[in-house]
Amino acid sequence: MLATSILLTKELPSLSYNPTRDRFDETWEAPLATLLGLGRAAGADFIEFFLERVNYISCLAEDDGITSISPKLSTGAGVRVFRGQSDCYVSTNDLSFSGLKAALEKALSIQGLILPAPNSYIPEINLELLRDYATKNNKDTWISQFSSMQEMGEVLLDANAKLQQKANHVQSRRAVYFRDWQEVLVAASDGTFARDIRLTQSVGYNLLCADGANRSSIGKRSGNTGDASFLRNWNYEADSEEVAESAGKMLYADYVESGTYPIIMANAFGGVIFHEACGHLLETTQIERKTTPFIDKKGEKIAHENLTAWDEGRSQNAFGTIDMDDEGMPTQRTLLIENGILKNFIADRAGSMRTGHPRTGSGRRQGYTYAAASRMRNTYIAPGDYSLEDLFNSVDKGIYCKKMGGGSVGATGEFNFGVDEAYLIENGKITKPLKGAVLIGEAKEIMNKISMSSRDLELASGFCGSISGSIYVTVGQPHIKVDSITVGGR
Repeated sequence: MLATSILLTKELPSLSYNPTRDRFDETWEAPLATLLGLGRAAGADFIEFFLERVNYISCLAEDDGITSISPKLSTGAGVRVFRGQSDCYVSTNDLSFSGLKAALEKALSIQGLILPAPNSYIPEINLELLRDYATKNNKDTWISQFSSMQEMGEVLLDANAKLQQKANHVQSRRAVYFRDWQEVLVAASDGTFARDIRLTQSVGYNLLCADGANRSSIGKRSGNTGDASFLRNWNYEADSEEVAESAGKMLYADYVESGTYPIIMANAFGGVIFHEACGHLLETTQIERKTTPFIDKKGEKIAHENLTAWDEGRSQNAFGTIDMDDEGMPTQRTLLIENGILKNFIADRAGSMRTGHPRTGSGRRQGYTYAAASRMRNTYIAPGDYSLEDLFNSVDKGIYCKKMGGGSVGATGEFNFGVDEAYLIENGKITKPLKGAVLIGEAKEIMNKISMSSRDLELASGFCGSISGSIYVTVGQPHIKVDSITVGGR
């Protein structure tokens, strides 16, 4: 039974809804439309329901054994209620009509609203025809194509054995895989009604080598968002060769001397610094808190004129690729910086409402226990006009940062990042390996020193934690030159 303008609140106990329990489909329209109308009748300006089912598993191989298999199955929903510019969020794992109604009632009470009197009308909420990205893009078949637990273990153990063959002075070998399948449904009082299935997978290595007092630790991870056979297709032999070679070079590397240097930063995961030091500062959550130096810089120069940067959700199989965000908005490409000029911010619904910046399909969340917030998707510096040779030839003495490690970023863009694999550049040539390098800087300053970008854009899988939990993102860039940056070392 659909919600109609003649439905009264006193009739709610007699309503009977039987939506499909193992799939979010059109049968959920009626109960959700009724609940959305009930929220509007209580005085809420806007209401949104987010329903989720998750099928997750991870597998870890350490040396020659499987040491962990961690499955997770979950189902739940969250309801967000807006009143003016204020909002609140309540989640539940009870997807019955009464359970969702109880969550709605709790959210309304937080906003100082109560359910209307028994003889009150429930306004009609006309939801759009279900936008079903899962069915449209043949995602419903993915779950039947997954690797079994036995196959996961066999692949990871074979991969670890290959790493043992390739590397010397091995202390420990780890190969890890996870698969995260998620079905979501979004229904909102503006008529939004959309479904999607996401499949996120990652596989990778971590190798620790030691010889006397010398140590090196190198990792590599690959990710995918659309291939159910991703693990079966993993070229672990090539990855093992790359990881073993890097670990061998770093094992006996000299420690870098601290100072200020020009650097060449590698493509792919090198983009993590732009993501952390600048990307977060372009999210509307930062504008709301007044913790970004770019709050009033739209249309102004914030970076070197050779720098252009994007955030988008469309790159094939990339970690941050989504057909719709977690507020039901179709994905899109967002130009962040063009030739150094700030063009757009990254905005979700609440951020758009409070800051005036347009929504960008960037409302994302870890799961149903979190309200959506403005979050990055695939964020990268665009390719430039220079060759890799041009970049290196421009450096008399500097550092090549080939593999980035972990780091931290302050609220307004101050950062420090370790470099797992680095090399000295002398007269435009790579000479000797270096270790212990830490890049230290501030977003406002460094963005204006990225003076050259090569043509070899590559993306890399990553994870991002913020106000709406940990989500899957892509970082990326071509090789770039930073004219000068502080490098911590010995």
